[in-house]
Amino acid sequence: MIPRTLHQKLEELAGPFPVVFLTGPRQSGKTTLSRTVFPSFAYVSLEDLQNRRDATEDPRGFLDRLKGAPGAVLDEVQRTPDLFSTIQGYVDDKRLGPLILTGSQQFLLSEKISQSLAGRAAVLELLPLSLAELGRRDALDCEAFPPESPEHAGDALPELDEILFQGMYPAVHGHGLDPYTWYDGYVRTYVERDVRSLSGVGDLETFTRFIGLCAGRSGQLLNASALGSDAGVSHVTAKKWLSILKAGYVLDFLNPHFQNFSKRLIKSPKLHFLDTGLLCHLLGIRQAADLRTHPLRGAIFESFVVSELRKLFIHNGERPRLFFWRDSRGREVDVLIDLGSRLIPVEIKAGATVASDFFKGLDGYGALSGRRSGVLVYGGDESYRRKGHHVLSWKNCT
Repeated sequence: MIPRTLHQKLEELAGPFPVVFLTGPRQSGKTTLSRTVFPSFAYVSLEDLQNRRDATEDPRGFLDRLKGAPGAVLDEVQRTPDLFSTIQGYVDDKRLGPLILTGSQQFLLSEKISQSLAGRAAVLELLPLSLAELGRRDALDCEAFPPESPEHAGDALPELDEILFQGMYPAVHGHGLDPYTWYDGYVRTYVERDVRSLSGVGDLETFTRFIGLCAGRSGQLLNASALGSDAGVSHVTAKKWLSILKAGYVLDFLNPHFQNFSKRLIKSPKLHFLDTGLLCHLLGIRQAADLRTHPLRGAIFESFVVSELRKLFIHNGERPRLFFWRDSRGREVDVLIDLGSRLIPVEIKAGATVASDFFKGLDGYGALSGRRSGVLVYGGDESYRRKGHHVLSWKNCT
């Protein structure tokens, strides 16, 4: 197993919190991480039909089976949502050791679950691998970004286009699977199993086409009306489907940062896919070499870096504090990292050679905000300082 940054935080929270929700996309490694951190805990998969029947028909008897263990991992708990009200009583009476519940966020954070275990549960999210995890090195501290000494020891990483094409799901890297074939199965599983079970998605073929249209807009400002029109659905349906894709960790939104520079600011969020392997599959990219001349390579790289920056926070048990900035004149910074005491502007460029105009956004933002130092993450291999800014290789951004 590739060591995960979230290991320590998961271990810390089990005990102080009687229940820990471990959420994230399918195949991100939730089960493997839980069983690695807690090898002595009882493990029950609720994908198993008999276990699911027992938990549904006799929840008290099902939970009584776990009493002798030091704790328990209940996998795929979204399959038995009625179990949560019974878990509440066992947790309050301290009849069970710590419970680790894994599953998909749209189920775990539903109203029913939140009401049943409010104040009793911690919530952690596990995304696919970060660059630090793939390179088997320590992850950066999000509060210390950007690193002063950015060259990290660790395993050699594949080339950038290979990384973008393969994505960061553990199965692709751990088992040497063909990315295009694996992501094809992933999309089918997601649509046919997860989406079919959700209300509001009646036409799966149209929904699948909608996902592909979203892929073509990764890295762009969201226009739900135009997106819905292209897909042949209403604006309301498009917004509902975007919420489903966000809850399923297919994509997420980068909200604009509002700061009064006496200028009119853009208010629409940016859409970003959370994994570029899935993004490349949906764009019809069949091999890494195709990325070299692909017209969306810059947008794919931008979504990749944004996802890596999210992992800096999420894999340390924190909510991402990421935004972007753009004014009505088109001046923009790709990412603003809000660390409370300071804002870090980040510009993202896919080129392997740094050009002077790469700093245009950082310089423009600095002139308005008074923050003269920013970060440029680019597609090259070297990290250094230039024009007062940190220049970071993509390899060193997490």
